[in-house]
Amino acid sequence: MNASTAALRQLWRSLGFRLAAHYAVLVGITMLAALSIIYLQTVGTLHQRMARQVSATSQQLAAQFEAGGEEALVRSIERALVDGRSTDEELLLLADAQGRRLAGNLDEMPPPGADGQHQVMRAGRSVRGWITTRTLPEGHVLVVGQDLGEQEALEELIISASAAAALVALLLLIGGLFVFRQEIERSVGAVRRTAARIAAGDLRERVHLTDAQGDEFALLERDINAMLDRIQSLMDGVRHVSDTIAHNLRTPLTRVLSRLRAAAEDGVAPAQRQAAIARAMDELEELNRVFEKLLQIAEAEAGARRQRFAPVQLQEVVADVIELYDAVAEQQGATVRHACEAGPLPVQGDRDLLAGVVANLLDNALKYGGPGCTVRLQTGREDGQALLCVQDDGPGVPPEALQRLGGRFLRLQPELPGHGLGLAGVQAVVALHGGQIRYENGAPGLRVQLLLPLDDTPPARGVSGPAAAGRRRASPVRS
Repeated sequence: MNASTAALRQLWRSLGFRLAAHYAVLVGITMLAALSIIYLQTVGTLHQRMARQVSATSQQLAAQFEAGGEEALVRSIERALVDGRSTDEELLLLADAQGRRLAGNLDEMPPPGADGQHQVMRAGRSVRGWITTRTLPEGHVLVVGQDLGEQEALEELIISASAAAALVALLLLIGGLFVFRQEIERSVGAVRRTAARIAAGDLRERVHLTDAQGDEFALLERDINAMLDRIQSLMDGVRHVSDTIAHNLRTPLTRVLSRLRAAAEDGVAPAQRQAAIARAMDELEELNRVFEKLLQIAEAEAGARRQRFAPVQLQEVVADVIELYDAVAEQQGATVRHACEAGPLPVQGDRDLLAGVVANLLDNALKYGGPGCTVRLQTGREDGQALLCVQDDGPGVPPEALQRLGGRFLRLQPELPGHGLGLAGVQAVVALHGGQIRYENGAPGLRVQLLLPLDDTPPARGVSGPAAAGRRRASPVRS
C-alpha cells in the first residue's frame, strides 16, 4: 500500500503527468456534458412528440363524440385498435358516467386526473404509458395514451451507446495521458540531462535539436543553446582576459617594482628618487586606466546599464563627437567628412555609451589612418536598422587580422600608443544595444559598419529633434 502510494505521489510530481491529468479531466467533463445534452435533447424531443400526438388523438376522438355521440366514438376506437397502425403502442379507453368500460384496450380506469407517465393495465399486464384523461359531455371519460416501451428501449440504447463511447474515450484519455507525459519527458529530459552534464563541467554540451520547426520545445532548445553559446563566449573571454592580464601586466608591474626598489636604495640622489617615483606613479595610473576599461567592458557585457536606455538620435550623437574631434583632426592635418541621409535615426540606448563608441571608432581611424588622412562617417538606414559607417584611407588591416579585430589587448601596431581595448569596448557596447559590428577592407583603409535596431517611438518634449540634426548636417566639412 505504501509503495503504491509513493509511486502515485512520484507520478503526480511530474509536470507532464499533471498537465495531462488536468487535460483529461477537462476533456472528460466536456464529453459528459456533450453526451448529457444529446441524451436530454433526444429524450425531450421524443417526449414532446409523443405528448403532441396523444393530445391530437384525444382532440380528434372528442370531436367525433361531439359529432356522432357515444356510438360513433366507440366505432372509432375499435377501428383504431385493429387498423394495424401503432396498434401495439396505442392505449385507449372510453367509460361512461358510472365508470363502465365501453371500448378500448385498457383493463381499468387510471387514477383521476392522470396525465403524463403512469402505470396502466392492458390485457392483464402492467405497462408504462404516456396518457391524458379527458371528460366528455354526459359524464363520459376518454383516456388516450401511448405505450412507452419502445421509447424506453430507445433511451436504454442511447444510454448504452453513451456509456460505451465514454468507456472508449476514457481508455483513450488514459492512454493519451501517459503518451503526453512521455512526450514532455522526452523533450524536457533532454534539456535536463544536458544541464546536468554542463553542471558537471562540460561547457561544450548542447541540447540536441528536434526536427519540429514551430514546436515550443524546439524553440526552447534553440534559446537554451544560444544562452549556452553566450555563456561559453563569456567564459572564454574571462579566461582570455585572465591570461592576457597575467602576461601583459606582469611586465609593467615588475618594472614599476624594480624602479621603486632602486629608488629606495641608499645613496640614491633625491632628484633621481623623485624622478623614479614619478615614473612609477605614471605607470600605475596607466595600469589603473587599463583596469577601468576592463571593468567598463565587463559592465557592458553584463547589461548593467540597460536600465538607463532612452530614445537617442544617432545622427546627433555622431555630429557631437565629430565636433569634439575638430581640433584633433586639425592638429593632425586630417579631414573628417560626415554624410547623413535625410531623416532621423532614433535608437534606444545610453547616449554616453554610444558617444564613446563613435569616439573610439573615430579616434582609431585618425590614429591608424596617419597624418593627412581622410575619415568618412556616414549615417543612414540599412535593412530597417540604423547604420553608422566609419572609413579611413590609411594602410588598412591585413585580411588575416580582420577576424581578430575586437579582441582584448589586440594591438596590430604596437609602436602606436594604446592598450588594445578600444574595439573590445566598442563590441561590448554594441552587443549591449542589440546591434552588430562589421569590419571590412575599405581599399584603401579600414571600413567599420555599425548596425543598431531602430526605435520609432515619438521623442519626448524638450529633446532636440530633426531640426537640430538638420542644422548639424548643414555644417561645413570639418578637417
